[in-house]
Amino acid sequence: MPDSTDREPRRVTIRLPDPDDPVGRVTETDAAQYAMRYPYMVVRGPLFGVAEQRPGDAPRWRLCSDMDSGMPQDARDALNSRLWFTARDKAGDREQRRRLLDAVAVLEREPVDEVRVGDVRHRIVRADEFTRTDGRRPEPPRPTDPDSDGWEDDGTPSRTEGFVIDPDAATGPAEALLRMALKDYVYSSPRFPRQVLDDSAAAVVSHPDVVMLPPAFRVLEQHETSWEMIGNQHATPQQARRLLADFLTNEHGFPPPMGPPAADAAACRRAANAYRRRRRGNEVDVCGRRFVIARVERTMRVGADGPETPRPSDVDDYGPSKIHPTMDADGTVTPD
Repeated sequence: MPDSTDREPRRVTIRLPDPDDPVGRVTETDAAQYAMRYPYMVVRGPLFGVAEQRPGDAPRWRLCSDMDSGMPQDARDALNSRLWFTARDKAGDREQRRRLLDAVAVLEREPVDEVRVGDVRHRIVRADEFTRTDGRRPEPPRPTDPDSDGWEDDGTPSRTEGFVIDPDAATGPAEALLRMALKDYVYSSPRFPRQVLDDSAAAVVSHPDVVMLPPAFRVLEQHETSWEMIGNQHATPQQARRLLADFLTNEHGFPPPMGPPAADAAACRRAANAYRRRRRGNEVDVCGRRFVIARVERTMRVGADGPETPRPSDVDDYGPSKIHPTMDADGTVTPD
């Protein structure tokens, strides 16, 4: 166990914008202005993903997923698949394949949050997702967020997968201030069970550093007292807009009551067509329903031994299981 000195938070290194970099200056200005326009933070809850640490990278870790799993076991299953397919397609020899399959076997039996394959550490990691709001609506995409204009899939890669988790990395003033403000953040709402509140307070001590992941974008639908997510998170606002247009025409087959009402299908199609003619629209009102494109942020806590793993109070709806056929050290797959 690390002693208290190991748990002291690192200082946040601030990187001032280069006066000759207009993009950096505008980005910082946008961040400051939007923080004032949308001063409240609403925490949605935890997300989970997979990170790895390779020899020579310590103390840094690298994300191997989009951090979009809603339960720890979802992320464990993703790691299970990642290791299984690596064993099948990329293992260099029998020994390496055997080590990979040994880790898969552990993940099939136990809800573990870290496995080693040789000298590589694979860990299930946790982040909190939150949205800024002005008290009425969530923050929309910022002008400086990476974006595009097309309605066809442009193949924009994830900005989260491959992200290096490094609390010592220099950051701009706006992000540095946010990280410092979040260092002591704990869940406090009475809607949370006592164990959730206790685990949140304990995490501030055990994982005192904070790292901001790249922002993501979601489609939200407004309800009387809340906003409901439609689909998954996206790397760019335009990817989220594409999902919204497809949702309105039900191209993904969303079932009722999640999908658009069948009785209003024609109106939803017209709204989708009008929306596609707009450039970077972030709101759609149709049939008494309001949809918006929202910017979401994710914060990860980091301790002396790296990023935070799932907390005892994080909920799983199911446990480990065998999800791939049996494979031997030679790479032969046997159907079960």
